[in-house]
Amino acid sequence: MARPDDEEGAAVAAGHPHAKGYLPLPRGAPTGKGSLEPQNGPKAGSLPVNGAPGDSLAAASGAVGGPQTPLAPEEETQARLLPAGARAETPGAEGAPLPRTALSPRRFVVLLIFSLYSLVNAFQWIQYSIISNVFEGFYGVTLLHIDWLSMVYMLAYVPLIFPATWLLDTRGLRLTALLGSGLNCLGAWIKCGSVQQHLFWVTMLGQCLCSVAQVFILGLPSRIASVWFGPKEVSTACATAVLGNQLGTAVGFLLPPVLVPNTQNDTNLLACNISTMFYGTSAVATLLFILTAIAFKEKPQYPPSQAQAALQDSPPEEYSYKNSIRNLFKNIPFVLLLITYGIMTGAFYSVSTLLNQMILTYHKGEEVNAGRIGLTLVVAGMVGSILCGLWLDFTKTYKQTTLIVYILSFIGMVIFTFTLDLGYIIIVFVTGGVLGFFMTGYLPLGFEFAVEITYPESEGTSSGLLNASAQIFGILFTLAQGKLTSDYGPEAGNIFLCVWMFIGIILTALIKSDLRRHNINIGITNVDIKAVPADSPTDQEPKTVMLPKQSESAI
Repeated sequence: MARPDDEEGAAVAAGHPHAKGYLPLPRGAPTGKGSLEPQNGPKAGSLPVNGAPGDSLAAASGAVGGPQTPLAPEEETQARLLPAGARAETPGAEGAPLPRTALSPRRFVVLLIFSLYSLVNAFQWIQYSIISNVFEGFYGVTLLHIDWLSMVYMLAYVPLIFPATWLLDTRGLRLTALLGSGLNCLGAWIKCGSVQQHLFWVTMLGQCLCSVAQVFILGLPSRIASVWFGPKEVSTACATAVLGNQLGTAVGFLLPPVLVPNTQNDTNLLACNISTMFYGTSAVATLLFILTAIAFKEKPQYPPSQAQAALQDSPPEEYSYKNSIRNLFKNIPFVLLLITYGIMTGAFYSVSTLLNQMILTYHKGEEVNAGRIGLTLVVAGMVGSILCGLWLDFTKTYKQTTLIVYILSFIGMVIFTFTLDLGYIIIVFVTGGVLGFFMTGYLPLGFEFAVEITYPESEGTSSGLLNASAQIFGILFTLAQGKLTSDYGPEAGNIFLCVWMFIGIILTALIKSDLRRHNINIGITNVDIKAVPADSPTDQEPKTVMLPKQSESAI
């Protein structure tokens, strides 16, 4: 039962301090005896259960004083969830209960603020590319220069992802959020000083700062979802956090063609329109930075899940960033996901960057409709993201869902490729929507699947590596597709992406689905350990197992 935010800091009831240690559960320990006594509430040294006493109860009580043998890795992970710290006490004495979990109402505020400043960052990424011909004429540069205003986001991410994830893992969520929001705000204001035809380098400088801000943004959705949201809503929360970035891309497709129409014959009017767009973006970014500083907290008072409780109570000195990276690259399913996620997301980045050029090749003078097609692509993807998140929370079928969405994205890309030149813009709207529904709907699937198969490694590290892979593939795909599009037409560039996406399908099918985080939560559920407040009305007539004094002393 969640408490309101103003009660989160209240002291826990006397006699119920938080457990800080964990009791190792040795394999092969002799079975001891425990006594079952119905109580009105949980007591010290007790394991609340609803199952039969002859199963895990006797094993747990007997394991305390038995000889210890090395644990298998999966057994060690599950053993960390058992609280330790009980001392020799009388059966009626108060002691340390199981880790307490609760859902904080503030989680929705944190999610909303993050989604909004992620939206502004994504808007600034795509605001140049969707009207590339307009900025090409205004600054007097080539289309490749304008493309680099988008690709700088991808280029900056790769070298900076490791220090950024180190900062997230060692300094925490709040500082990382402040850096992301603050740099995004600063980059937006620098762009306001670039509205002159000879100041392309200033707008590039502002875009570079925004690209650095992105490094502190893209890795946060899965971390925010895990730290703030319960196991039944974590995938939906991650999808919603990713949704903010997708919505920013959608707004970036829609607003620039409207705010900055192609008025090359009137440079003063064009400069005024660009200035309006830049100043409006800066004002919104500033407001969101202030809200981040005020309302964004590091973590809730109580962990939202038993899996998160186990991680939060682990001694900080045990964490090693180098070991975490090493463990991730030794994890073959994660390495395969790293490649397949990079292929899919890199293809999305490439299509988004070059969409204006593809549309205008077959539909002259349709800058506004090119933006609307991009909007359709992303909005459909937002719907796909939410539906996929809800589906994962309900079924936990991570690999199956990821593979099906990958296959459907490939089919959508093939259809989009061979209908682009039919001469009917309405067909491009439809095929773009189908492509976006699956291609951008895949993004949160990759995040959550990675967290599941790499638990208990840091969510920020796994997400950061996924995004680094996406940026690398995004740069390579954008350069290659752009060259193919300019030399041979959009169809050749899109076929190039289709081939890579087909390779991604094969690699996705090879990923072994080892849902570690889900298995931890299921393991707790199977023995009916309920981490609820001591005064919770939902804890009706629990059964407890009393550990004998001899066993308690052994602890």
